[in-house]
Amino acid sequence: MRDLRAFLILVGFFVFTVPLMLVQLILRQVSTVWARRFPHWYHHQVCRLLGVEIHQHGRIAEDRSVLLIANHISWLDISVLSAVGSVSFVAKSEVGTWPFISWLARLQGTIFVNREQRLNTHNSANEIMSRLREGDHVVIFAEGTSSDGNRVLPFKTSLFAAAKPRGNGAQAHEDSIYVQTIAIAYTRQQGLPLGRRGRPIVAWYGDMEIASHAWGLLKRGPLDVHVRIGEPVKLDSFADRKALAAFTESEIRRDVANILLPRKSVASACGDDSG
Repeated sequence: MRDLRAFLILVGFFVFTVPLMLVQLILRQVSTVWARRFPHWYHHQVCRLLGVEIHQHGRIAEDRSVLLIANHISWLDISVLSAVGSVSFVAKSEVGTWPFISWLARLQGTIFVNREQRLNTHNSANEIMSRLREGDHVVIFAEGTSSDGNRVLPFKTSLFAAAKPRGNGAQAHEDSIYVQTIAIAYTRQQGLPLGRRGRPIVAWYGDMEIASHAWGLLKRGPLDVHVRIGEPVKLDSFADRKALAAFTESEIRRDVANILLPRKSVASACGDDSG
């Protein structure tokens, strides 16, 4: 039965996704606004198909340009974060070479960064700032890799270079840009709590192969994930990228710890506890 469940979900995913890739391709040609919004609706449906229930605390400031700083646990994070808001991602350049996944990433406007080439990193930084000035919501996974789900890895300050550019005029670009933190934690599977031993099974990290991990995870049943979004803070409130990294890492560590502690009540995917 588990194999059948995984098989049916995968068939449903491809039947649902492939025609909509063409829709998104057309939207990217005719409407910037709808090209940003459509992936939000799409990923919300994907989470429902996969059996991922999102418990959302707080909201992304949709009316502002926002740099979103998040921890990273699994390939599922992409759909989860896209389901809570209209976002695009910063990803390592290798993702742009993965079959099929790279197409989905490009259609959502992913910004690819080659950290080994300084010129490429500089160009990516310019693109991130350009997107933010245009009103985008850009997600950076500040650990630079994914964790085992039990902890938040140290943030890499080099990933914040685009957020705090140097040089003349850099400050002028920051006054209308905000920062929000996003803490992600997977808490239950098939309604049962995930402990320290269970969370690494959900996580995709190290040298795990994505196809086999996805197949195994789909066989295990529905998941609950909590997403806690911090209040918007002006980017120009931070003196430099080290200050920004220190603040966001502290906020996300606290929020992940709070999520993983027993709670009396949670918000459902159709609402949140932001009041």
